[in-house]
Amino acid sequence: MSEPTEVEGLLRALAPQVLGALVRRHGGAFDVCEDAVQEALLAAALQWPRDGVPANPGGWLATVADRRLVDRVRSEAARRRREESLASATPQSALLAPAADAPDPAADDSLALLFLCCHPALSVPSRIALTLRAVGGLTTAQIAAAFLVPEATMAQRISRAKQTLKAAGGRLVPPAGEGGAGRLGEVRHVLYLIFNEGYTASGGEELTVPRLAAEAIRLTRLLLRLAPGDAETAGLLALMLLTDARRPARTGPDGAPVPLDEQDRDRWDRELLREGLELIAATLPAGRPGPYQVQAAIAAVHGEARTAGATDWPQVLALYDLLLRFDDNPVVALNRAVVVAMVHGPAAGLALLDALAADRRLARHHRLPAVRAHLLERLGTDPAAAARAYREAAARTASAPERRHLTARARRAEDGVNG
Repeated sequence: MSEPTEVEGLLRALAPQVLGALVRRHGGAFDVCEDAVQEALLAAALQWPRDGVPANPGGWLATVADRRLVDRVRSEAARRRREESLASATPQSALLAPAADAPDPAADDSLALLFLCCHPALSVPSRIALTLRAVGGLTTAQIAAAFLVPEATMAQRISRAKQTLKAAGGRLVPPAGEGGAGRLGEVRHVLYLIFNEGYTASGGEELTVPRLAAEAIRLTRLLLRLAPGDAETAGLLALMLLTDARRPARTGPDGAPVPLDEQDRDRWDRELLREGLELIAATLPAGRPGPYQVQAAIAAVHGEARTAGATDWPQVLALYDLLLRFDDNPVVALNRAVVVAMVHGPAAGLALLDALAADRRLARHHRLPAVRAHLLERLGTDPAAAARAYREAAARTASAPERRHLTARARRAEDGVNG
């Protein structure tokens, strides 16, 4: 995925506003409205770089999308004789409205649209795909490329998601009260997953998908603007900024991952670090911290250390202890074992891995043998065991850069056996 152009960035910013306006006007027909907006975005992507951005780009998109929607409905009605069913779903006056009477995108329905794309009836992969397409303004081809699946597969996923929403009666209305808080948490989770896939791709030839991580940050900024008092959303944004700041130093010249303690910290993005540190410093004292705020605080400790040796590992360990109270997550426990090794020595960290090995959620995860190998290598008493663990981790990962890195570590450990 190449870096977005200025026009493409504008289109993605306008996409949720135009879609929300169209859905609001046409009685909640999300599926056909979303298709119409995508067609309008494509038309703008082809025309604006050539002819220039119109004076009212949002109005231009809304007008074109409305025309495409009306044309599509009329065509389907004529071909399939579905006038009555369409009339019951969408007001006839809207279907026949002149293009000049297009929906006004000035009213921002982006928060309601985020809630709709993360509807409880949808699977997590469907929520991610629909959010990136409907709110992010990415094409199906771009989303498919980011997640390393065929475009036809992603198109089917998005189509099924829209049909599921239709069957579930999903509406463009943000839930209120406790329901709203719960749905806000689901939106945060989807954005967190999008960022993680962009920061460390689960498969393929590249370690990162920078544009996917950037899109997650952009959408989280949008969410914080729409819910400015939500401390966990602020914590999530701080976490993303502090983590993404390390990305320039995360890979070597060959694309292989560089561990945190070996990174050239002068290559970290100082502007992202500054913004992330200021955001979490302002957020933590405001109330009871949640898991995203705690993770951001951990990232802040790393971000403040000018060298790996200067890291306040006891503070990091205390924060991981707090994080585990929110969620008995084996990956969090695995990361904590690494921190325990930094504070109390590698033998103490290795002792924690035996219990984690019995957790079925980590049964095929490459991180468990990778951590074991790292701690065995640090302990230095059994380099052959470290090499075997590295090779086991390499066999489990679907990421080519990770596999090359782990294989190289295995060879280095084997050199220690033979040396």
